[in-house]
Amino acid sequence: MGFQISTDKALLDVDAVFAFLRECYWSPGIARARVERAIENSMCFGIYGSSCGTPGRLKQVGFARVITDKATYGYIADVFVLEEYRGRGLSKMLMKAIVTHPELQGLRRLCLMTRDAHGLYAQFGFAPMPDPTRYMEVVDRESYKQD
Repeated sequence: MGFQISTDKALLDVDAVFAFLRECYWSPGIARARVERAIENSMCFGIYGSSCGTPGRLKQVGFARVITDKATYGYIADVFVLEEYRGRGLSKMLMKAIVTHPELQGLRRLCLMTRDAHGLYAQFGFAPMPDPTRYMEVVDRESYKQD
């Protein structure tokens, strides 16, 4: 099966993205309306493969989004490849598409957070913050329960 990456939001399988995000460790229980709003307001990357038995139909097997002003800053979020498609280099293909995308060149800062994929992101120049004392945040761990 060949795979391709696209930023065309019309190709996104929002049902598949929502199904993954509501069960993953970083957004358990997220509401579909919130996922739709996040997609609408982000630059999205989908990974697609030919769907078995349906010629010409693409199946979404991965996703990532970049929250960005396309001038100074970008934050990579919601990166995933469906479990049955892992181990094929698709996460590397996705990250390469993101870091080389023409609209994301020249940013002063491109950030992300991860619990378990440091090795993947290090291959694309990501490193721990040199001075984490400069980073501040407001976290509402209950926000997904409010939708």
